[in-house]
Amino acid sequence: MPFNVRNKDFWSGMMLIAIGVGAGWIAQGYPMGTVLRMGSGYFPTILSGILIAFGVALLFRALKTTESIEPGWSFRALVILPIAFIAFGYLLDRAGLIPALLVLVIGSALAGSEFRLVEVIGLAVLLTVLSIAIFIYGLGLPYPMLVWPPRLGH
Repeated sequence: MPFNVRNKDFWSGMMLIAIGVGAGWIAQGYPMGTVLRMGSGYFPTILSGILIAFGVALLFRALKTTESIEPGWSFRALVILPIAFIAFGYLLDRAGLIPALLVLVIGSALAGSEFRLVEVIGLAVLLTVLSIAIFIYGLGLPYPMLVWPPRLGH
């Protein structure tokens, strides 16, 4: 069976490996610490290893299939996704985590061709609640949940 480079699993695996290697390379300059006293490099190093492992798994999966990706560009996604990311970064400290995540999820969903408002709102609420539980309550990150009134002029 010939190897197909135009396989979505191949390119997904390569992307995860590249991100994992990049994150691991950046994390080298930070102290690791121990499991009980994690240094600032501990989490990025572990996460980069997990990304590389998933990437390798996807590469092996790509060897088993002959499925090809269809060529083409989504101009809509090329415009909307960067705007959603920029809006998230802008709103995070000015309006809070809740509005920033809602804008990110709904904006990202608008980039797709199958937008269903009820499903997207449900997903946005679920991801926002989980993100608050994990990042604010679980990890104790100092992000404001909601800034009222929003400071959008800064």
